Amino acid sequence: MPRKTLKNFSVSCLQVLNEAGELDTTLCSESQQFTEKTLKSFYESMVLIRAIDEKALNLQRTGRIGTYASIQGQEAIQVGVAAALQPSDWFFPAFRATGLSVLRGTNIKTIYQYWSGDERGSVVPEDINDFPVSIPVGTHIPHAVGAAWAAKYKKDPIAILTTFGDGATSKGDFHEGMNLAGVFKLPLVFVCQNNQWAISVPVSRQTASATIAQKAIAYGFEGLQVDGNDVLGVYTAVKEALEKARRGEGAMLIECLTYRLSDHTTADDASRYRTDEEVSLWKKKDPILRLKTHIENHFSWSATDEKALKEEVDHRIAEAVKAFEDTAPLSPLQMFDSLFENLSPELLRQRDALEKRLKKEDT
Repeated sequence: MPRKTLKNFSVSCLQVLNEAGELDTTLCSESQQFTEKTLKSFYESMVLIRAIDEKALNLQRTGRIGTYASIQGQEAIQVGVAAALQPSDWFFPAFRATGLSVLRGTNIKTIYQYWSGDERGSVVPEDINDFPVSIPVGTHIPHAVGAAWAAKYKKDPIAILTTFGDGATSKGDFHEGMNLAGVFKLPLVFVCQNNQWAISVPVSRQTASATIAQKAIAYGFEGLQVDGNDVLGVYTAVKEALEKARRGEGAMLIECLTYRLSDHTTADDASRYRTDEEVSLWKKKDPILRLKTHIENHFSWSATDEKALKEEVDHRIAEAVKAFEDTAPLSPLQMFDSLFENLSPELLRQRDALEKRLKKEDT
């Protein structure tokens, strides 16, 4: 019996703003929304979150915060996703989403608190529909699936979005989450920030697939690759996916192809496993420079505008750092406050012992 073709599949790649900073308005219906105000807002947001990131690296190097995971080179993804999300949507972040969290409303001071090990940095304000940062790779994906299932059950016309790296796509959490989202047609958008390195593991050793986007096919929904250094492409793809989810048309996987310009974290030395030539090549594709070129060529963005933006950003970050460093540390006793509603006898004993020790040290 001859073989029959049951179904043919294809995966597309989207780029709206190319590496030369030129906009292709034929590629997406949303291109007409890219006004001067919108483009400058995207640029200003990318400059802001890179500056927040650079300050975090400086704070870590001077011993003022702990290990930190840089987002350098991935700003276009975070700005594009943040712009596409609505306040009513829910966001489940992995650990490399600092900029996205800030653009969703998290205070910069809170970001620095989190990376300093202060658990108050994990507290999300009541009016922001974000979950706390997930450090374990991929474990937050099933949480996002649960939220999406709840939204569908309640007929709540919102979407859920979760971000993760290429390394997470090798985890069972990812595949279980994708399967559930497909089977139950959940309003969930999976955004993979494929920066091509999971610590020291290149994406070529992560998967034999030509793309990560095509993994969606196995689970019965659409996958799309987008140029992750193109903020307009990311915004377009994510906005369309979120709208589809809110209409009850199911999930989507978006692979944002980008590059991690910095080390995996401040505890890593990426020069041990990748070449300077590779990094230099991707620096030429810097998402911030790409959009800056466009607004300089088409909207008269000047050196004066750039200087004013830098001064504003520097002032905002300086205020956040001061507020962070002026915040009194928590009492060690507060480690017991959020564990259980009622402490067990053993924990009560430990708390009393610590309290006596602290009082003794104060005298």
